[in-house]
Amino acid sequence: MKKILLVFGTRPEAIKMAPLVKALQKDTEHFETRVCVTAQHRQMLDQVLEVFGITPEYDLNIMAPNQDLYDITAKVLLGLREVLKDFRPDTVLVHGDTTTSMAASLAAFYMQIPVGHVEAGLRTYNMLSPWPEEMNRQVTDRICTYYFAPTEQSKVNLLQENIDAKKIFITGNTVIDALLMAVDIISTTAGVKEKMAKELQEKGYTVGDREYILVTGHRRENFGDGFLHICKAIKELAALHPEMDIVYPVHLNPNVQKPVYELLSGLSNVYLISPL
Repeated sequence: MKKILLVFGTRPEAIKMAPLVKALQKDTEHFETRVCVTAQHRQMLDQVLEVFGITPEYDLNIMAPNQDLYDITAKVLLGLREVLKDFRPDTVLVHGDTTTSMAASLAAFYMQIPVGHVEAGLRTYNMLSPWPEEMNRQVTDRICTYYFAPTEQSKVNLLQENIDAKKIFITGNTVIDALLMAVDIISTTAGVKEKMAKELQEKGYTVGDREYILVTGHRRENFGDGFLHICKAIKELAALHPEMDIVYPVHLNPNVQKPVYELLSGLSNVYLISPL
């Protein structure tokens, strides 16, 4: 039996790792699985854990007001030292490009524990865009042993960096599995649809008979032209599909609000609401 430790700390990581957590937990014949959260994003992380029914065995609870990348890196390294000594996993699994993933990979490396990188091989080759994510994922890929690439291009990127092809596995993106899991939870769990409708109504959109699309977008690398293109695409979709509503919880950052409200305000089937 292999001992697997999954480490993540943000809401996006939790969403994309949830299907893997559930799959490993089901296979008790081959795996002893434990989850360690760093809580780099405390409240948003806990929301996802509740939805997918995941209870971490370890919680570093590192979130603090005004902390910076130095704080996150140091806390994850020191916190995981004790977790790794306690569990002694055969493999540590991390996800994507967060500071949690980079620091967790380094912590495992210091104990000579193999690391598997879910969503490996994504690249811009510009260390400042996205920052610090591009450096985080490149450092993680230098450390890890197993590469779970979401696309063929991700594999090509890794091969061009002289990564052994035998260590690269094209898996697709686990966010699709998470989406299917969420649809099943919404469809089969009493009260979930009603809770969602109530929250949307409180934010400014009343769910009725019309189908609707929920939009999200706020990453800083999209500021400027990126958001202009996104908003123009949403505007075109709204015009092409007047029978559908588009609901956009708009991030509070002014770099997001300005193009969104300039281009999308006043459209009859586009609802700009406060963040969920």
